[in-house]
Amino acid sequence: MRWLIVILAVLLAASPALSEPQERTARKVKSAIAGRTGVPDLKSSSALVVDQSGRTLFAKNIDNVVPIASITKLMTAMVVIDAGLPLTDRIVISENDKDLLKGTRSRLRIGTALTRRELLHLALMASENRAAEALSRVYPGGSKAFVATMNQKAIELGMWRTRFVDGTGLSSDNVSTAQDLSKMVAAAYNYPLIREFTTDTGTTVQVAKGRSMSYSNSNRLVKSHEWQIGLSKTGYISEAGRCLVMQAKIAGKPVIIVLLDSWGKMTRIGDANRLKRWMETRYSGDASG
Repeated sequence: MRWLIVILAVLLAASPALSEPQERTARKVKSAIAGRTGVPDLKSSSALVVDQSGRTLFAKNIDNVVPIASITKLMTAMVVIDAGLPLTDRIVISENDKDLLKGTRSRLRIGTALTRRELLHLALMASENRAAEALSRVYPGGSKAFVATMNQKAIELGMWRTRFVDGTGLSSDNVSTAQDLSKMVAAAYNYPLIREFTTDTGTTVQVAKGRSMSYSNSNRLVKSHEWQIGLSKTGYISEAGRCLVMQAKIAGKPVIIVLLDSWGKMTRIGDANRLKRWMETRYSGDASG
């Protein structure tokens, strides 16, 4: 059975179906839910809300295959944790961890040594790219084996329209759908460390010569007393727009929210708040499901 999964992972990574044009076009809303009167008008091109049982509460273009940016790091974290590698191992940031694709900067200087746990914390909470790259680089078999394992796990989760090419999300070839990502968020929620790190408001790490560096969560909603968030991850590259996935409790309901391809720095936050108000109005007093 395992060899079949590996073959499927290879086929998935090479599938031309996932290489469809990513230009932003006027997309037809495929769900009647998103077209109903009184439903929030979201700025995100794709959006999905499902409850704990998997029932769809809101849907908009949930099968569009789009770049997912740093939402990728949830899969990165699951692969790291599944490997059972010691979280206390110290990993040194190297030249190989530099972003040569987008040229993004990092506060983690070459030569900085942090534990695997610290790098995982920074990758999930602050979306630190060098941290994520280092985690994949030191995986048994290297980055290539790491990405293959990411795609294998995607298949195991039934994420059939998803493909990963790196552990950071910097490549626009990391693609998925809102539907698939709801499955990934549900799976990631089963990892206590992922829940802890993605909802932490901030952390401080000790680096060379007694210096310390403080980091904040890339999702400002985790600091809001109006939200009960159990898992959170943001993402952004120009090809993907602003992205956000969360597990949260709204109107007494545990739900998963996926927001993809939102333009404007604050629109994903605005969309999340619009969905929250809509659910509170619609499901007030109903904590079932």
